[in-house]
Amino acid sequence: MKRVHRILAILKKEFLQMRRDKMTLGLIFMIPLVQLLLFGFAIQTEVKHIPTVVFDQSLTAESRDLLNAFSASGYFDIQYVVDEYSEVNQMIDSGKAKVGIIFPPDFATKVRRGASAQVQVLVDASDNMVANQAIAIANSIGLLKSQEVLAQKVKLTNPPYDIRVRPWYNPDGITAYYMVPAILGVVVTMTMVLLTAMGIVRERERGTLEQLMVTPIKSIELMLGKILPYIVLGYLQITVALIIGVTVFGVPIRGSLLELYVLTLFFITASLGMGILISNVAKTQMQAMQMGFFVMLPSIMLSGFMFPRDAMPRLIYYIGNVIPLTYYLDIIRGIVLKGIGFPYLVGQVVSLMVFSVVFLVASALKFKKKIA
Repeated sequence: MKRVHRILAILKKEFLQMRRDKMTLGLIFMIPLVQLLLFGFAIQTEVKHIPTVVFDQSLTAESRDLLNAFSASGYFDIQYVVDEYSEVNQMIDSGKAKVGIIFPPDFATKVRRGASAQVQVLVDASDNMVANQAIAIANSIGLLKSQEVLAQKVKLTNPPYDIRVRPWYNPDGITAYYMVPAILGVVVTMTMVLLTAMGIVRERERGTLEQLMVTPIKSIELMLGKILPYIVLGYLQITVALIIGVTVFGVPIRGSLLELYVLTLFFITASLGMGILISNVAKTQMQAMQMGFFVMLPSIMLSGFMFPRDAMPRLIYYIGNVIPLTYYLDIIRGIVLKGIGFPYLVGQVVSLMVFSVVFLVASALKFKKKIA
């Protein structure tokens, strides 16, 4: 009986502690609710509205009719119409378009003559889920339209539409090529955010941070001193992960490694800035861990790491735009799989620079306020 009373007393003490710690209590209830609603709407495996670029050299009623079939399917959003084949390459390389549709000049002539008219469909296969969906739907559209024409013209024996699909960057659809670079970004995010946030809060709880505060060191200098070791750790992780990816999984590195390392710095600083900001807001290690996981799960789910962003509702898609990992996945997949360089990644780099500045400045101001 005495043991039961002791257990009840301990439980009462813990509940009172949780009640006093309103931030921890709020996080416990808020995190599952927000994530359930967010991920319930965000996670979609059927990819629709794939951004598409068109190069129509035929410019005839026949090409427009087939193009309307692509658009009416709901899977292809024709966002760009270009006049050069090289522009199609640029659109797909930059990630602005995931699919390119090219009609040859003699497309209508072959359709009217009853011969098979070829249509080239280029698919960015660096994203397996989007690529598989696009390839399957493109072939289905070609088959259905051919059946419509064959039903009207019984003399035809060959399919009038010959859809030639060419997957780029990962033509064999090897999952490791797509996932390994992305896992690298997730690991760096987890390390930079969680370790930084909990490490600084732990120092505050032990009192070692207050000892540094009474020295002449400025807050920005203290922050830089804290983050530089983590930058070195981040680069060590990236190096080890790349070595494993190449030697074990055979991931090709088609772009410049030097460029990848330079651009990675902006992602590391953005992630560290986020971790430091969490450490300045959290009062205990438990709060820092909860906030860190509150950041990590959306980063994994909404950045395009596991689920294609093109399949997400517009609101969720825009929420993904405020996650640093979203931009780094474009950078690392672009350099490793596509072999593209800085000119195609300017937007992503600028976004990461903005995140870095905002997080570090906000952290410095919050830290300065705590000192005052």
